[in-house]
Amino acid sequence: MGYTITEKLLMKAAEKSAIKTGDLIVGKLDMVLGNDITSPVAIAELNSHGIDKVFDKDKIAIVLDHFAPNKDIKSAEQCATCRNFAKKHSITHFYDVGKMGVEHALLPELGIVKPGDVIIGADSHTCTYGAIAAFSTGVGSTDMALGMATGKCWFRVPSQVKIDLIGKPSPYVSGKDVILHLIGLIGVDGALYKTIEFGGDGIKYLTIDDRFTICNMAVECGAKNGIFPFDEVTEEYAKDKNYDYEVFSSDEDAVYEKVITINLSDLKPTVAFPNLPSNTRTLPFDEEIKVDQVYIGSCTNGRLSDIAAACGILKGRKIADGVRLIVIPATQKVYLECVKLGYVETIINAGGVVSTPTCGACLGGHMGILASKEVCVSTTNRNFVGRMGASDSKVYLASPLVAAATAIEGKLVSPEKYMGSDIKEQK
Repeated sequence: MGYTITEKLLMKAAEKSAIKTGDLIVGKLDMVLGNDITSPVAIAELNSHGIDKVFDKDKIAIVLDHFAPNKDIKSAEQCATCRNFAKKHSITHFYDVGKMGVEHALLPELGIVKPGDVIIGADSHTCTYGAIAAFSTGVGSTDMALGMATGKCWFRVPSQVKIDLIGKPSPYVSGKDVILHLIGLIGVDGALYKTIEFGGDGIKYLTIDDRFTICNMAVECGAKNGIFPFDEVTEEYAKDKNYDYEVFSSDEDAVYEKVITINLSDLKPTVAFPNLPSNTRTLPFDEEIKVDQVYIGSCTNGRLSDIAAACGILKGRKIADGVRLIVIPATQKVYLECVKLGYVETIINAGGVVSTPTCGACLGGHMGILASKEVCVSTTNRNFVGRMGASDSKVYLASPLVAAATAIEGKLVSPEKYMGSDIKEQK
C-alpha cells in the first residue's frame, strides 16, 4: 500500500517507516508560527511552566499582524509581550511594524516556509502553505508553546481526500471560486480533520497564488490541511527562493477515503452568502444585494496578483456612491509593488483607500469594522455572525474580481461584464 504526500511528510517528521490513519504520532517541526494574538498566550504558558528557552531561534516566527499598528492599549501590550520575548530569545524571524505583513503571505514571500516542511502555527489558516507542497496546520497556543520549547508537536494521522481538478477555468474564475465551490459542495465539516489533496490535469491552470488561496480556506470545510503536489508551477515559484527543499509525492497506489472530481471549466464566479463559507451561490443571480463596503486583502486574497486583478476592473472607473472600498496589500513588498505599478493610484482615483498590511478588518479588529446592518463584500475567508463587526452586519465572501466589480456597481455583480485585456493577461 502506498502513501500520500501528507502521510510521507508526517512519516518524515515522526521518523517512522509506516503509519496509518488514526495513529497518534509526535513529529519534528521545521517552523513554529505565532502572531500578536496567539503568541502572548503561548508565552504565558511557557512562563507558567518555568520554561526559559526555545528549541531553535531560527525555527520560530512571530508576526505582529492582527492588531498592528496597535489599535488600543490592550493590543499594544500584546505586541510588547511579543517584542520582549523575541528580543530575549533572539528570535530570527520576528516581524514588527515596518517589516511585518499578513503572516500567511509574508512567510512564503520571505522563503521561511518551503516545500517538504512540516509547519504548525497558532492561527487556523496556517494550512496556506500546502500550496507549496508542505504539511502545515493550525494549532492552539498551548501546542505553539510546546513547539517553541521542544521543536515537536503531536498529530493524529488524518484520513485522505483527493480532489481531482479537470478542465480549464474561464478568465473570471480564480482560486477563490474553486475553494468556495468545494466548500459549498461538501459543507463546513465535509473534511473534518482530513487532508484535502488537490490534483488532476486542471491544476496546471492554477497559479501559485490560486493555490495559496485554495489551501488557505481548506480549514473552512474542516480540513486538517490542504496540499498540492510539487509540479512545474511549484518549481517555478521555488527557483527564486534561496533555500534547499525536499520533494515528496503521492504514490500511485495511495489510499484515499474518497475522490471528488471538479471540472474547472464548469465553474462560475462564486459567492458565499452569510453566515457560512458553505452558503454558496454562483453569479449572476436575480436577487439585488446592495453593499456598504468592499474589502480586498487578507491572507486569502491580499497578494499582488489579487490587487492587480481588481485594478484591471477599477482602472478608469469610479466606485458607486455610498460604497467604501478598502484595499490592504498583504505585505510591505506587495504594497511597494502596488505603488510602483500604479495600483495605489488606480484605487485612490477610483475612490478607494489603501492601508498598511494588517489582518485588522478580516477578524473585526480594526481598519474596516462594520456597523449594525451594514453589508460587506470581502475577499477574506470567513463570514460568521459578527466576524467583521456588528452581529447583524452581513459579509459575503468573493474573489477580488467580484469585489472590484461590486464596488463599481454598488451591488453584487459578476465581473464578466468588466473583463478586459488587463484581466485576461493576469490569468
